[in-house]
Amino acid sequence: MRINPESVKNILLVRNDRLGEFILNIPAFRAIMARFPNAKATVVVNPYLRELARHVDCVNEVIIWENKKHKLSEIVKFCRQIRKNKYDMCVIFNPSQEFNIISFFAGIPVRIGYNRKSGCLLTHKISDKKHIGDTHEIEYNLELAALSGAKVNCQELFLDIGGDLGWGGIDLPEHSPFIALHPWTSDAVKEWPINNFCALAKRIAAELNIKVFIIGARAGRQKDIQLPQNLGPGIVDITDKTTLIHLAGILKKCSLLISADSGPVHLASAVKAPVLAIFRNDMPGKTSKRWGPWGKGHIVVEKSDLCDITVNEVFDKVKEFFERKYNICV
Repeated sequence: MRINPESVKNILLVRNDRLGEFILNIPAFRAIMARFPNAKATVVVNPYLRELARHVDCVNEVIIWENKKHKLSEIVKFCRQIRKNKYDMCVIFNPSQEFNIISFFAGIPVRIGYNRKSGCLLTHKISDKKHIGDTHEIEYNLELAALSGAKVNCQELFLDIGGDLGWGGIDLPEHSPFIALHPWTSDAVKEWPINNFCALAKRIAAELNIKVFIIGARAGRQKDIQLPQNLGPGIVDITDKTTLIHLAGILKKCSLLISADSGPVHLASAVKAPVLAIFRNDMPGKTSKRWGPWGKGHIVVEKSDLCDITVNEVFDKVKEFFERKYNICV
């Protein structure tokens, strides 16, 4: 069934899971709104992404729906809210039985998503083949967006956070390069050992004389991972001290982000900061082919066993980057 652009005035875009997944949907959001230029876009996100979502240029409104199992009474209440808003189209980017049900009972005429988790409730659907990992997540998201009739030739990832939001009181170098380092991940199988990150930070500070800021927000089991009390001169631990918007500002200003496979990789890509990302490449659907930093100028170091990636190997990549870009020789 072809969708008439003139009949669509109010669109609901759903991506209410993690930071990286949300950011990698921005090109798909833009493609859809370019197809329906007279429509209003409302995006559904996890609570902690509310502030960041408001900075996506094609989004008009943000609604919170936490990514968890809800009580029936909560689903009914939310469904009534959605019905009251009279959406003409809904695109569900993260497969969700709850939201498939909500979009159906809210009476949204056009319901786009993946054919799983009660996919029979959708009007337009495709098979979810993301687990294969044979292309990038951005391209998968655009494939779903294409069901709306959107043109998906523009794949730029860009997030305009503005220039006056500051850095959350963090004292950043004004006239010299600095590195942001993010050692945390949401999945233990993607972690380069924390001791390696600490050793790398010390070498960068000591041998390249470049300041290193350890960034991120620790959650769950990450809270049990302790950084050394004294990392040494030139290394500043600012974990859990910034909002996502302030973190975006820090990444926009930094010379390089060094990170495990995690959300800040994609936040940095979106604000046009170069990234050195550390990946394992032995798990289909979890490699850099699907989740690597998007755009040009990034560096990926990957092996089947993360423990086989040495501090020396990553340090040499960092050194080469600064020699090439900043003419810093050691």
